Amino acid sequence: MRATIIYGPGDIRVEDRDYPTILQPTDAVVRVTAACVCGSDLWPYRGVKPTHEPSAIGHEFIGLVESIGDDVADLAVGDLVIAPFVISCGKCAQCLNGVTVACDHLAGWGGKDGAGLPIDGGQGQAVRIPLAESTLVKVPGITEPDDALRASLLTLSDVMATGHHAALAAKAGPGRTVVVVGDGAVGLCGVLAAKRLGAERIIAMSRHADRQAIAREFGATDIVEERGEDGVAKVRELLGGVLADSVLECVGTKESMEQALHSVRPGGALGFVGVPTGGAEIPLRYLFDTNISIGGGMAPARTYIPELLADVLAGNINPGRVFDVVMPLEEAPEAYRAMDERRAIKVLLVP
Repeated sequence: MRATIIYGPGDIRVEDRDYPTILQPTDAVVRVTAACVCGSDLWPYRGVKPTHEPSAIGHEFIGLVESIGDDVADLAVGDLVIAPFVISCGKCAQCLNGVTVACDHLAGWGGKDGAGLPIDGGQGQAVRIPLAESTLVKVPGITEPDDALRASLLTLSDVMATGHHAALAAKAGPGRTVVVVGDGAVGLCGVLAAKRLGAERIIAMSRHADRQAIAREFGATDIVEERGEDGVAKVRELLGGVLADSVLECVGTKESMEQALHSVRPGGALGFVGVPTGGAEIPLRYLFDTNISIGGGMAPARTYIPELLADVLAGNINPGRVFDVVMPLEEAPEAYRAMDERRAIKVLLVP
């Protein structure tokens, strides 16, 4: 099969790899029908996160079940499934508490499972799924979604679930004002999530016309292009002299965290989901003085997918709009370049 391999900074290749097979009785093999490049994939691509050896990459995909292990009862060959961005057991205390990203048996795509067996990356033609029943989410009654639905289903594996996590952590809801820092796919999904939760006013911080248009489509009432102190002042101006009740931090840099923290009113809440890239620190004294609450972190996508899936299938939300470019899997190197150079918001890859 063909699969995307990262060799080091700026070095993405699509190569031949062995087609996956069932190795454990709890496995399934899924033929990937859509995958994508994530903003967090850019950290190793840019060299921010080291790549010690060539490895399969990609953690967002949907596909059709091709085979199942003897212990898999709730999935069948032919099922369309969504793969969350990590593997989880569904039985440990962490999973039962809904924090599947802290599972006692946690494993990642492109890594190894608990038995030390290799796991395929999501940006390929097929993937062996360890702990398949507890990890995968079946899409009921559908095996061949149209392009728009396919894109929206794919967002549930990560970016829509992550935007939802940020909105929940920031306590977005009816009567609340919201600022979203970051206009990538996660930030745009954060806008949609805040709107879905009933936020009254949503300010998207964006300097890019194409992203601003999607933010407005998703529910943003205002756009702020200014940054730093000027951005904070603009938020205050828009909100009649006060800052936001809820702020979503969807980037992960020192600058984005500072922008987010100083856009929250005293007593407000901040939800951070941007993968920390070094430098961002939480100023405890500032939180103490302002009574700002802060939460977030890695989103437990497996916990959120069923709820969000219901709204996607009902047509209530269309998060797939964050995909502005579709490419064949063979063009994965160009997909990375396009996202790294901000020529694309998010690229959908078709094996």
